[in-house]
Amino acid sequence: MAQNHQVNIHLLNEIFLEPLSEWPNFSKEEFRNTIKKCSNSSIPESNCVSWRYLKVVVNNDKYLFNIVNITNTHIDLGHWPSYFKMSTSIIIPKPNKVSYDSPKIFCPIILLNTLGKLIEKAIRERLQY
Repeated sequence: MAQNHQVNIHLLNEIFLEPLSEWPNFSKEEFRNTIKKCSNSSIPESNCVSWRYLKVVVNNDKYLFNIVNITNTHIDLGHWPSYFKMSTSIIIPKPNKVSYDSPKIFCPIILLNTLGKLIEKAIRERLQY
């Protein structure tokens, strides 16, 4: 849509630089509150870790401590690991169709890493407040 439209790059000079603010570390309680809102019935991700299983893991303080440390370290480094970005696509045909010769007849489902989704949900929870 913006192709062949001129852009005034001098507008960038008018943007005031705000000082960077510290991002407080996540707590165990934030993750416990976040995972409570996740459904037990959702489809497990590509390496078969379901929300139900992850809820059991989060109830163990030792494992939760590791998840919180992983999250805080990735945020401190400004790095999102590639294994959280990998997805598996599943194409499901819609039922009761006469012919399956059109892409509109299929429904794609994207499966992402459940731990990565949990971390993203915790970040989203914090940003919404």
